[in-house]
Amino acid sequence: MTAALIAALLALPALAVALQAFTPAGEVWSHLWATVLPDYITSTLILAAMVLVGTFVIGVGLAWLTVMTVFPGRRFLTYVLVLPLAAPAYVVAYAYADFLQAAGPVQTMLRALTGWQTGEYAFPEIRSLWGAGAIFTLTLYPYVYLLARAAFLQQSAAALDVARTLGLGPWRVFFKVALPLARPAIAGGLALALMETLADFGAVSYLSVQTFTTGIYRAWYAMGDRAAAGQLASLLLAVIVLVLTLERLGRRGRAIHAHGRSAPPAALKLGAGRGVLVTVLCMLPPLLGFAVPALALIRLMIVTGAGAFNARFVEAAITSLTLAAAAAALTVAIAILLAYARRAAPGRTSGAAYAIAGYGYAVPGSVIAVGVLLPMTALDRAVNSFMIEHFDLRTGLLITGSAAGLLFAYAVRFIAPALEAVESGFQRITPSITAAARMLTKGPGDALRRVHVPIVAPAALTAALIVFVDAMKELPATLLMRPMNSETLSVLAYGYASDERLESAALPALAIVLIGLPPLILLMKRIAGGR
Repeated sequence: MTAALIAALLALPALAVALQAFTPAGEVWSHLWATVLPDYITSTLILAAMVLVGTFVIGVGLAWLTVMTVFPGRRFLTYVLVLPLAAPAYVVAYAYADFLQAAGPVQTMLRALTGWQTGEYAFPEIRSLWGAGAIFTLTLYPYVYLLARAAFLQQSAAALDVARTLGLGPWRVFFKVALPLARPAIAGGLALALMETLADFGAVSYLSVQTFTTGIYRAWYAMGDRAAAGQLASLLLAVIVLVLTLERLGRRGRAIHAHGRSAPPAALKLGAGRGVLVTVLCMLPPLLGFAVPALALIRLMIVTGAGAFNARFVEAAITSLTLAAAAAALTVAIAILLAYARRAAPGRTSGAAYAIAGYGYAVPGSVIAVGVLLPMTALDRAVNSFMIEHFDLRTGLLITGSAAGLLFAYAVRFIAPALEAVESGFQRITPSITAAARMLTKGPGDALRRVHVPIVAPAALTAALIVFVDAMKELPATLLMRPMNSETLSVLAYGYASDERLESAALPALAIVLIGLPPLILLMKRIAGGR
């Protein structure tokens, strides 16, 4: 029963957004439909296509090279290739906007070498649709790389050897055998990259690319029409559901099972020339997706002294740390309850609750924020009307704009990775331990507290760290729902960047990147056993 109630609460934002599709269209929605909505759809589709192609080529290519070939620096690069995940796309966008602008170091050096003046030469504009596509590709390819690499490592050497004996060359072995076998994992990685692209607000907003998320924010704040924002969010939610459905249908019937124990594929040792070339190719994505943005931010801080290290930064850092820590504790507690309920009382109810709870990670933060704010504002208005009518007392907004609403949105958004990590801990508990706990404790709650929680504590700590970092980086929901008169590091960086004060945005942006490194270190340790 508890699991069903928790799942119902976590599903409430999606339900609130879905119901907006049946709300009569207002003037703002009609205006959006007639003017900018076609641009939102076109830009979102083009951006999604660019990211899918880019992450597929880079992620699958890097996975195949690191698994099937031996080259200088291979072991080191296996870990380094994951680093771009520590840098949110909006932070990378801020860094490149300064790095590539007319007064930035790249164009300044170009003019110094050629003698050209500004306007006498053509230079790619980073604040464009292609610029956003490039940034998303560079920051999101690790999703595809990690899953594709795991799939290639799990493939049997026998299958590839048989293909070679049948006369297939290296390229045909890859396209005819290895790639089809890894298709489910690659599809999962592409789906993650696509979800992150559709969910982003900070990068597309700063780069002046009009997508659904920027439209939701504009309708909510600039136009003051929450119904129109909800209808945009419902349309985006429908797209998300469609993508997830297509991804699951693509996996149906395509599971590959190895019979018995099989050796992993043998790696080919490359010659000196080809080895150096592959090393350089593998270095470019993390260099462009992590090292260059990090160095650009550090350069901005050095040029401006301490950057924006002031009381405002300290307050934002404290707010971010407090909210992220509270979100991690709340989310992990919910994850433990849901995972334990499915284990202690297996059945349709607990299984459905577990499945429903995990939907949030696929839904953009802006959609979740709208889904949380709509019922919260309705509740606040009802309470305010009741208090005025019966006690002549105005309560105002008790819940809306409070930390409680934002923490709830974080829990909905990040419960999925917390569930996955906690579930891995519960898998260590054998049926005999569960049976002993039932006999030696007073009840399910006592067994959970005294037996299960201590065993799953390491997995729970990992889950807490993942949620903590994700909450620190999250921007759309935080921007829409942050407590009144407060800022987080992500909101502070976005505000500075929106005001074209990139030198002030550098410090909070770099702090977010540094906080994102610990979970990546844990992730790299987990893949350390792979080749």
